[in-house]
Amino acid sequence: MTDTLRAPVRTGTKRLALLDVLRGAAILGTLMTNVWVFTARGAEWGVLQGSLGQVTFGSFPEAAEGVFRLLADGKFLSLLTILFGAGLAIQYASAARRGQPWPGRYKWRALFLFAEGTVHFVLVFAWDVLMGYAVTALLVAWLLTRSERARRRVMWWAAGVHLTLMGLLTAVLATADNDPGGAGGDAVSPAVAELYAHGGYLDQVAFRLENAIALRLEPVLSFFLLLFLFLLGVRLFRAGAFGADEAARRLRARLLAWGLGLGAPLNVAVALAGPDYFLLGRYGAAPLMAVGYIGLIGALVDRVRRPGPLMTGLTSVGRTALSGYVLQNLLCMLASYGIGLGLATRLGDSWRPWWVMGLWAVVCAVLMVGSTLWLRRFSHGPLESVQKWALRR
Repeated sequence: MTDTLRAPVRTGTKRLALLDVLRGAAILGTLMTNVWVFTARGAEWGVLQGSLGQVTFGSFPEAAEGVFRLLADGKFLSLLTILFGAGLAIQYASAARRGQPWPGRYKWRALFLFAEGTVHFVLVFAWDVLMGYAVTALLVAWLLTRSERARRRVMWWAAGVHLTLMGLLTAVLATADNDPGGAGGDAVSPAVAELYAHGGYLDQVAFRLENAIALRLEPVLSFFLLLFLFLLGVRLFRAGAFGADEAARRLRARLLAWGLGLGAPLNVAVALAGPDYFLLGRYGAAPLMAVGYIGLIGALVDRVRRPGPLMTGLTSVGRTALSGYVLQNLLCMLASYGIGLGLATRLGDSWRPWWVMGLWAVVCAVLMVGSTLWLRRFSHGPLESVQKWALRR
């Protein structure tokens, strides 16, 4: 299955408990960004038309929303990608221990993941990440059979190409003659707003299919970033960054210092620079802060002597991550769109941003409680079980 979106993770006979917690945090953190997509005017398509607007700090509600979005946007998606690379390294090590060929059966896992992502994209959420992960995983799986030197060269080459591309696109946006009002909700076409506010489910599915090229732009645009983060995850796993010994703690302390020390001010600066610098923020500065999150979450976990409800919930979400990722998007779709409760229209801007944050908190609670209860009876999440059954056949 999807290495990162799978549980439990084991190396030999010892389980890396931190990976479950990090995965759970990454899943719920990704929702911190996606929840604004579901609740915005025009929803999935509105993002392309600037419905989310720029992060601002003018009033208290704006500052609350700005901090909430700034902490999440791009950071947890990058964290999830790093963890996926670490999971791929675990699968490779497992195959090597068993003397199995590589990539061998793994290519079927990646292809199945691509199929799962396609279904998720069509039926639930246009900004699915699984399809991009599947394609990148196939390439990285092959790279694991190459030398360490070759992987290191590809890793930094991918980073250079990605940053160059983001820089060029940002320069184009900054010098273009943009409509000053283009970043607001009024830029969303009334037809699209009506589709998500009152349209039928099959109409929304048809809309995704009709606009699939535009809606699948992100994984294409960020392919080199995905490649870099996958390989970074491989390197961190092999360096022991997710272990429980003193060497692992020292490494995570360095990740915390560099990741947040540089990442936090860079992300704030890019956010304040304006919407033209969105690409540099989400795809440039955010991954650096994601590295800091690994160190921060690791430091907090190291200080836990007896897991409480929060850590138990995060671990459970991490162990059922694929199911949790799909379910959280499904719940937000039913809560926000007209095909369900229609909260995006009923509450709108009147209670924003508080009701959006509340929706995120409720969905997180449902996932943590639900996954904990599920794992008391079953060893895998529901979608994880379906995939294991299908791959066995």
